[in-house]
Amino acid sequence: MQKSNINGTRLIAAPHGRRTHSWRSIHMRRRLRLRHRRGNERLHQGERCKAQRSARVVLVGSPNAGKSALFYRLTGTYVTVSNYPGTTVEVAQGRAVIGEQEFEIIDTPGLYSLLAITEEERVTRRLLFDEGADLILHVVDANNPERALHLTLQLVEAGLPVILVLNMLDEAERLGLNIDIERLSRELKIPVVGTIATTGQGIELLRKVITEHVRIAS
Repeated sequence: MQKSNINGTRLIAAPHGRRTHSWRSIHMRRRLRLRHRRGNERLHQGERCKAQRSARVVLVGSPNAGKSALFYRLTGTYVTVSNYPGTTVEVAQGRAVIGEQEFEIIDTPGLYSLLAITEEERVTRRLLFDEGADLILHVVDANNPERALHLTLQLVEAGLPVILVLNMLDEAERLGLNIDIERLSRELKIPVVGTIATTGQGIELLRKVITEHVRIAS
């Protein structure tokens, strides 16, 4: 074999007069292979993080339905309250470990309908449809569930995963209201759970239903 030098680059003459690639070309190929391998590693790492991310649970409902009390029952005291980007609307975020799974819990502003009119309702719509949710808890005042069920139907018809939470059952009982939760669940074809957020009644059952529902959806 014969060595030569062209423009400062050493080449090695191969048999039959053919020349192999310069050492610079070989070095470049090695760098490209290394970059490709690192890119694949980052891709796999991103897929693992996505697979391990916390499931997102969004609470919706009209004001005075006890939604915030239920939010704190699920998350505890360590929560973050901040304005939704570009607005003055406050959104509370917290975390909860239910069973062996971590959940991100979001308490949205009051919502009466998916046909958003106020800025608060538009923010809630963005959280549901633009940012997405693994599960929606529609918190309803058990004293007057008929008033809120139209929103439940809107959520179900939109294809969103919903659990209906009938809160403040104690006040409904004092008014002599008797709600057949199992029948309501059958008719709506979604889980329905009764709670009293101020005392914690029904919270453990709700936690169980949340984990089961998220597991089925995944």
